[in-house]
Amino acid sequence: DPEMDEIETCTTNYLDQQIKLVNPSIIVTLGRHSMSRFIPNAKITQIHGQMQKIGKRFIIPMFHPAAALHQPRWKSLLDEDFARIPGLLGQLEQIEEIEEQKAHPQPPQAEQLSLF
Repeated sequence: DPEMDEIETCTTNYLDQQIKLVNPSIIVTLGRHSMSRFIPNAKITQIHGQMQKIGKRFIIPMFHPAAALHQPRWKSLLDEDFARIPGLLGQLEQIEEIEEQKAHPQPPQAEQLSLF
């Protein structure tokens, strides 16, 4: 496990700045430590592979690939979670489209009236 000073250094000096620059709408976290950055006090065994909206971003917590090396029982779950990502991205596109429509509704189409 990383030490607290390692987490603080990587988060403050690197990760936060990178997120600010890239401004991703979705972040896939690998492992419980990176998950806890966005979803504190959660258990990765309970929420892995489930997209969560945190602020304006979507977070998908996943097992760290090293977990599958150390605990072979996690490999099938890790594979399933990775296989689920394309579908979650499709859901994200639908959600963003709905939010865009709500933010900028289209005016109703004008109808030409007939004189007769």
